[in-house]
Amino acid sequence: MRVRWRDRSKVERVEWQTRITLRSVNWMFFLAWSVSGLAGSLRHGPVPYALGGCLVAVNLVQCLVGDRHALRALDQYLGRGPVPRRLTAASAALAVTALGLIVALAVTDSVRDGLIAMPLVFAPMPFACSYALTVPVRAFLRRAAVGVVLGVAVAAAVGTSPVGLVVVALLLILTALLTLLTFRCSAWSLSVMWDSEHSREVEARLAVAEERLRFGRDLHDVMGRNLSVVALKSELAVQLARRGRTEDAVAQMTEVQRIAQESQKEVREVVRGYREVDLGVELAGAQGVLSAAGIACTVTGSATGLPNEAQSALGWVVREATTNVLRHGDAKSCRVELVTGPEEVVLTVENDGAGVAAEGGQGSGLAGLRERLAAVDGELEAGEVRAGVFRVRAKVPVAAAPRPAGVRETSTEGVR
Repeated sequence: MRVRWRDRSKVERVEWQTRITLRSVNWMFFLAWSVSGLAGSLRHGPVPYALGGCLVAVNLVQCLVGDRHALRALDQYLGRGPVPRRLTAASAALAVTALGLIVALAVTDSVRDGLIAMPLVFAPMPFACSYALTVPVRAFLRRAAVGVVLGVAVAAAVGTSPVGLVVVALLLILTALLTLLTFRCSAWSLSVMWDSEHSREVEARLAVAEERLRFGRDLHDVMGRNLSVVALKSELAVQLARRGRTEDAVAQMTEVQRIAQESQKEVREVVRGYREVDLGVELAGAQGVLSAAGIACTVTGSATGLPNEAQSALGWVVREATTNVLRHGDAKSCRVELVTGPEEVVLTVENDGAGVAAEGGQGSGLAGLRERLAAVDGELEAGEVRAGVFRVRAKVPVAAAPRPAGVRETSTEGVR
């Protein structure tokens, strides 16, 4: 299933760009080094043309195989699966073939100046760049050193001058360093970003799990003792009824009824405390989260003195609006404003990343927020107010009292 660009997370976008970059490196150096080097140094004649044409063809196949090899090597570096051995072997064989053709060009005197050094640098790159992602850095450097020695030995065997041998060695060393600076560093940066992303996800799950444990402990503390007393008094009432002491049994059951009613009240208080949101905390948290994500966020206004019901309802608006600025938009700035008047308090969350948010303005999350606000006689407005700017505005009466029980609560996840 293809995912639209604006639906991707930031790290997914970075990975997509990294993959495109790694795939384009070989093609860029092929055109800049191999083709231009051959064009500037190849002599006229059937043998030079034949060898040069074969080298260009091999380089093209190297780039094609290198595309797939690079992607699979990146997946292995990120822990998503190994590179097939036949792919590595094919890429290595093509590199050896390209080096062999360069040696043949030198032996047959098919090149007239030093520009053949550029195809020489390119020849091992499609293999080396991907290979650098599949082995440790030290192992790669050791094997690259062996490759440099072998390359210099072959160059010496075909009669290369001492100066030429030094140049060959330096070029091969440059190739090894380029592979580490391009592929290895890019893959390492991407790996760090994914680790950070996974850490945030784990932290969020742990926070949810910790809150659930807290709620479970509170509920256990409230209900554990009361249920034990209910069980004991119920058993006592049964024994008294069997002995004919009806009045005493009724007294015990009356006490059971009182404890049950008290337990219901305590459970409601626990649940209310679990669901309520502190508006001041949410405002500070929104600013911190958005700033950490690189979004300039300004928060004005204070929640001090507002009724708990109003704070809870508006806190949900802040929480969900902030979540969607991060998840669905591409905002650069966000403004959160809380204005308290004599009759109502107005919360405004405005960002310049309307894109996706403007399309989902009638989602189920928006309906859920309206229901939460309706419980305190509040109102909600949401939509694109001008090009690229999305605004969520909530109004709640300052002296509003909660409506009677029965208002259905709806999950607000996904509000636009």
